[in-house]
Amino acid sequence: MPDYDFSGQRLFLDHDLSPGLSVEATPEQVNYLLNVLRLEDGASILVFNGRDGEWRASLKRESKKRLFLVPEEKLRDQTPRPDLTWLFAPLKSARLDYMIQKAVEMGAGLIQPVMTQHCQAPRFNRQRAEANAVEAAEQCGVLSVPECRDIQKLDKVLAEWDGARTLLFCDERAGAQSPVEALSALGGGPLALLIGPEGGFSREERETLLALPFVKPISLGPRILRADTAAVAALAVVQAVAGDWRSPASS
Repeated sequence: MPDYDFSGQRLFLDHDLSPGLSVEATPEQVNYLLNVLRLEDGASILVFNGRDGEWRASLKRESKKRLFLVPEEKLRDQTPRPDLTWLFAPLKSARLDYMIQKAVEMGAGLIQPVMTQHCQAPRFNRQRAEANAVEAAEQCGVLSVPECRDIQKLDKVLAEWDGARTLLFCDERAGAQSPVEALSALGGGPLALLIGPEGGFSREERETLLALPFVKPISLGPRILRADTAAVAALAVVQAVAGDWRSPASS
């Protein structure tokens, strides 16, 4: 990442951003900026909305409960949303929060929870996931917040899949082969990554996945990983070998 102010406070605003256009802060943002950070009237922070790039904005306080943010200078142009789809079977809350945050940091552009036969947490709170995605973007300088979708059954997702996008299937029952070699053999094109639940995929799910022409199984080594660990490990190796961590010359 080029020059970037990592020391500056950063806030996501769900509003259009342009010079001088005041945006009223939500009650939660007012509390955070004034009571937690104890910023004064006229202080500057960084703001973004996932559409209009990043701006330096000043605080304009009208009362104890009303605060406006006024964009003044555009610092970074908007970047496109990463073209990596991440599919996963939801876990229990704390570990799911962690997975969502790390997926944003790792460059997932679309977050799609899927219901599998051994899914630990069949209910998925999309609003909570979106809040975790925004928080990760705020903390890590990310400009393009991923899209979070509602949970769907795995078979429905597979039935509606765009075959032009390769689905990388982290197969815990595959032999301990190098994922780097498997990913290096891909011919390019858009990618998606599927992480299973703690109990693993069922025999029927695994057979279905392996029979699909757009699915590419990969191994994550000789050890069985927890689902949240597997998500981070898989995202890292995929981005490094076949994703947007590569140099432009190798793309």
